Amino acid sequence: MNSFLKSVADTPAPYGTAVLWWLGQMGLLIKMGETLLCVDYYASPSPDRQVPPPVPAGEMAGVTAFLGTHDHLDHIDHDSWRTWARRCPDALFVFPEAHRKSVLADGVPEEKCRGLNGGGSCTVRDVKIHAVAAAHEFLSRDPETGLYPCLQYIIEGNGIRIYHAGDTLRYEGMLPLLHSCGPVDAALLPINGRDGSRYRRNCIGNMTFQEAADLAGELRPGLVIPGHWDMFADNPGDPEAFADYLDAKYGGLVPCVIPRHLSPIRLEARSR
Repeated sequence: MNSFLKSVADTPAPYGTAVLWWLGQMGLLIKMGETLLCVDYYASPSPDRQVPPPVPAGEMAGVTAFLGTHDHLDHIDHDSWRTWARRCPDALFVFPEAHRKSVLADGVPEEKCRGLNGGGSCTVRDVKIHAVAAAHEFLSRDPETGLYPCLQYIIEGNGIRIYHAGDTLRYEGMLPLLHSCGPVDAALLPINGRDGSRYRRNCIGNMTFQEAADLAGELRPGLVIPGHWDMFADNPGDPEAFADYLDAKYGGLVPCVIPRHLSPIRLEARSR
C-alpha cells in the first residue's frame, strides 16, 4: 500500500472527531470513524499543473466513496474515476445526477452510483451527504429536468459536520440552505475569484477571497480552509490574503488553516 494511505488507514478518528488531508485544489480526504471519503480529487498528471498529484490515481485504496461536485476535470477527473471504478470495486460514487451518463461511461456500475440534486441526500455507510445547489458563475438549473450541474456538500457523520463548497459563488438564499443543515465544524471554500479574462476563455469563477471570508464570517464554522488556489498558474488564489482579511474583519472568530498537501487536519466536534 502507498505509504501515505497506510498512514491514513492507521490514523484513528474516534467518535466526535474527523481527520482531513488536503489533496490540492478542492481535493479532500475525510476520515470519519472507519469511513474514508475522497472529494473532488484531481489525480491525473498534466503539464498544466503547478503541483503533481500527491497520490497517483492507480495507488488509491481503502476509499469508501468518491465524491465529485461537478463535471470539470479538477473535480470529477474521469480518467481517475475510470481507474477507481476498477481498483475500488466496493466504493460508491456520489455526483450531481445531471452527470449520471458520463459517470456510467466511466465504468461505474449503476448500483454504485449515487446521483444527487440540490436538496437531496444519500448515506454512505454511517455518513450522510446533503447536497446544496452551487452557482459556478450561474446556478444553471435545467428547466426541463430541474437538475443542477454543480453542487456543494454538507458531510455529516461520526459526530462531525463538514462543508465542502465545491465551486460556487454566493447566491441569494444559499446561507439559509447551509444553516438548515446545522452548525459545521469545518468548511473548505474556493477563493480563486473570477474576472473577465478568465471568463472569456471559459474559465468560470468562484467567490473572491473577500466573498469567501464573508461567507465564513457569517456561517461561523469551527475551522475554515481556503481551497482552489494552488493548481493552475492562470487561475490562482491567495490564501494568505484570505486569512488576513478574515482575521481583520472577523477578529479571530473563525479559525483558519492554510492547508499543506497530505498534512493532517484534525477536527473535534463543537458543542451544538
